[in-house]
Amino acid sequence: MPLLPGRPRSRTMRRPLNAGDLRRRAARGLMRLLFGTAAQPSGEPLPVTGIHRILICRISLALGNTLLLTPLIQELEATWPGAEIDIITRNPASAAVYGRYDNVNRVFQLPAHGVGHPLHWLGVMRGMRRTHYDLAIDPDPQSQTARLFLRMARATCKLGFSSPKKTGNVTHAVAVPGDVPHNGQRPVFLLRSALGRAGAATGYPVPDIRLDHAELARGRQVLGRLFAAPQLPVPRRRTVGIFANATGPKLLEPDWWMRFMKTLEARCPDCQLLEIIPMFGRSMLDSRYPTYYSSDLRKLASVLAALDAYISLDCGIMHLACASRVPTLGIFTTTNADEWGPYGPGNHVVQASDMTPETTASSIAAIVEAGAQEPGARRDALAAAAGAEFPADATP
Repeated sequence: MPLLPGRPRSRTMRRPLNAGDLRRRAARGLMRLLFGTAAQPSGEPLPVTGIHRILICRISLALGNTLLLTPLIQELEATWPGAEIDIITRNPASAAVYGRYDNVNRVFQLPAHGVGHPLHWLGVMRGMRRTHYDLAIDPDPQSQTARLFLRMARATCKLGFSSPKKTGNVTHAVAVPGDVPHNGQRPVFLLRSALGRAGAATGYPVPDIRLDHAELARGRQVLGRLFAAPQLPVPRRRTVGIFANATGPKLLEPDWWMRFMKTLEARCPDCQLLEIIPMFGRSMLDSRYPTYYSSDLRKLASVLAALDAYISLDCGIMHLACASRVPTLGIFTTTNADEWGPYGPGNHVVQASDMTPETTASSIAAIVEAGAQEPGARRDALAAAAGAEFPADATP
């Protein structure tokens, strides 16, 4: 049809929408409805003021990952001491882990398997989206689920790693650092980088479950019952905890542990040994030593804190021991210690992939002997961790 006289010709002629165009437009609209508009990158550092409501998306079921998030919480507390922190997680023990952090407000508990509990997932999503956050953080460089929740969050600033597996949908993106591989330190590096403080000289916070004075006292009382003092006065013996369980290829055979324990006993004759029993309630060391079992995470942590040293393979209880501030010796045979090893004062990694049980035990015994603390120093260290002083006559 010819144009009417005097009507200018349009530079672009609109073509009619076909079914494919309608589907794509509907899909984009649905994504905006469900997940919100994608965040636009910012060229500025994170603001140091105006951050009052913070969301952390750490969608992990593992106890170790749950505990390794506590250094980031400590960093957030130090950066914005008056802010409130919400956390999304799948770990059922998360409330026990984060419950002593005053800045933590709500812990959104996702089901372990969302496919079987869609209504629960939707309820958590709705609860999260009721709050507009000043800052939402995805501290995991790989999890797609965490990035999905970050996109769904209503937040002014969105912070996360940028990598081939995690791109887009954040206002502040940080490249995954090659020189900070540890899973407890990378989230802190993420925050510091976004603030323009990546080169800060301060060290990284250590995982901490924040046991209070009463919990520490209870742990000492439990050990006192397990190792009743004899009538005649004898020099105090150090107590070393052993956890002989692990998952998958990290688990070692009973014969390995028997050889290990025989050498450890010979090398540390002044130590009394305590086996920490796994969640399934069965001894891994043939019930040869006094045992302690608890399904309560904080009760277990209080007993771990009362030990003089803790020994285990790489596992969630190893991270719990580290967060309980007991000198922790982690035996690594298959996993990467640079990513998962215990760090902080008194903690050590023992690379045992090419070592015999006897050699491993000898190495650990040397560390235990070298790191032995005077009772008073141990008492003061525990008191500092609890934020309280022990009575002068208290037994550490």
